[in-house]
Amino acid sequence: MKAGCILITLWLTLHCPAAVRTGLDNVGEHKELFQGKRVGIVANHTSYNSQGRHVVDVFRELPDVRVVALFSPEHGLRGTEEAGAKVDGETDPASGLPVHSLYGKINKPTPAMLADVDVLVFDIQDVGARFYTYLYTMSLAMEAAAENGKRFVVLDRPDPINGLQIEGPILEPAFATFVGLYPIPVRTGVTVGELAKMINGEGWLAKGVKADLVVVPVTGWTRGMWYDQTGLSFIKPSPNMPDLETATIYPGLCLLEGTNVSEGRGTTMPFRQFGAPWLDADKLCTR
Repeated sequence: MKAGCILITLWLTLHCPAAVRTGLDNVGEHKELFQGKRVGIVANHTSYNSQGRHVVDVFRELPDVRVVALFSPEHGLRGTEEAGAKVDGETDPASGLPVHSLYGKINKPTPAMLADVDVLVFDIQDVGARFYTYLYTMSLAMEAAAENGKRFVVLDRPDPINGLQIEGPILEPAFATFVGLYPIPVRTGVTVGELAKMINGEGWLAKGVKADLVVVPVTGWTRGMWYDQTGLSFIKPSPNMPDLETATIYPGLCLLEGTNVSEGRGTTMPFRQFGAPWLDADKLCTR
């Protein structure tokens, strides 16, 4: 009986539609944004819809839409590169499209990269923390689109650790880097689409330039939802972000990264444990 219940639960998970639809799931209802256009896509291994189709395949099936280039963030198009590792440009073997790395020699699309692009699309899953570099890959891509007269479209996705809880101090501008460019809290409480609107609306892009920004909304998501309530499959956004529990702990434990204490990268439980050779675990727990 128990085994039968497990099989039924597994079947329902795989075959029932997700309660939440991402921007990519909803892109067919906004196809007029892309028809007759040459499209560039900022994507990685998380860029799948709820039916398991990658953003490149979804866009190639839209009528009168031509995908001309891909852009990859930290960890690369397939999410296999380790944190901080520079990623080279390449040709995607699956699609034959050029892949411009935005985490290598440059972090922002150049005018030459955008010369044959009419619309630049961003579709990557975030984790709701200020120091996740995908946020700044998005903002600098939006900035480049604005500077070069291209429309910028964000296919929105849920904040996996919910959109109600905001935690941590606001970043001071003097400490801005690629792991924090804007005055936002550590735990942001917003989706990538909402953050894009904030950045554009607050004039945080270089020289106050304004992007022609469109956000294709995530639907069915409410602010109190955690990712495991959405019905969507959790695809680990980066090599050391294997599950929702890790994503929940990450905004706090990643602060150890700037110290001489290991936050567990490269282990089976990154960000769920920390240590150093000189730490006395028993004394620390007692304190």
